[in-house]
Amino acid sequence: MFPDYIEPVFRPPSEGRSVIFQVTNGCSWNQCTFCDMYTQPQKKFRARSEDEVLSEIRKATALGPRFEKVFLADGDALVLPTRRLINILTAIRTQLPWVKRVGSYCLPRNIRKKSVAELQQLRELGLGIAYVGAESGDDQVLQAIRKGETYNSTLDALIKLKEAGITSSVMVLNGMGGRILSEQHAINSARLMNEARPEFLSTLIVSFPLGQARVEEGYRELGLDYELPDQRELFTELRQFIGTLELQETVFRSDHASNYLPLKGTLGADKARLLKQLDMAINSPERIALRQEWQRGL
Repeated sequence: MFPDYIEPVFRPPSEGRSVIFQVTNGCSWNQCTFCDMYTQPQKKFRARSEDEVLSEIRKATALGPRFEKVFLADGDALVLPTRRLINILTAIRTQLPWVKRVGSYCLPRNIRKKSVAELQQLRELGLGIAYVGAESGDDQVLQAIRKGETYNSTLDALIKLKEAGITSSVMVLNGMGGRILSEQHAINSARLMNEARPEFLSTLIVSFPLGQARVEEGYRELGLDYELPDQRELFTELRQFIGTLELQETVFRSDHASNYLPLKGTLGADKARLLKQLDMAINSPERIALRQEWQRGL
């Protein structure tokens, strides 16, 4: 139905049953050293024609009310001007009235350019959730991976989303601090989440399908070596992260295919259980069902 999409198209796991409209191609930042998602030549960033997008929304009416969610791809659809987003969301509401929620990936820098009033308008038109890759709350780690963000810039964006009534789902990368910055990565990431209080929080183990040379280069610029923690060290880092969290209502997920130990629950009701599972994985891994290397999706 949508033959002009530029592959590959990525979306969060929770958007698996959503209709996807590719309103941008690639990522407007695309400098993070750990990310290989948009490095292919065909994924060079550009905003797709508004007429193309609106035409595809009209075509989607043929699907009927078989879907209730829409995802706006690619890497950071919210980089678009508010006016264009309003037009897209209005078309979805008009042409696909059965849609209950629209979601998008979101870079913190996109939110800096929009007022709370603008975000509230987008929320009123159906934008219900923004997926924010915070990656870390530690400024040294963020600098090393060339994220282009800081603790404060990420916090400001998450607070603005909350003020606008848009749900935030935040990702933190287990292992992104390497061995040398693991502890401060865990603690400062938890501090960031304690201040931001996102509705959803998840972790996945950082992986480098195309190699980690770019990550190592970014760390060398700070005079540091990068070495991915081993399994036990990853569990220890995750335990420190969860142990430092003071959240009560946030839904936590660490069940991405990259993780050795799937975890899920609501922080604080399930925090003690999550920590107990991690203690078992750290101290008695033979007594707990862990994913084998061949079972992990990287």
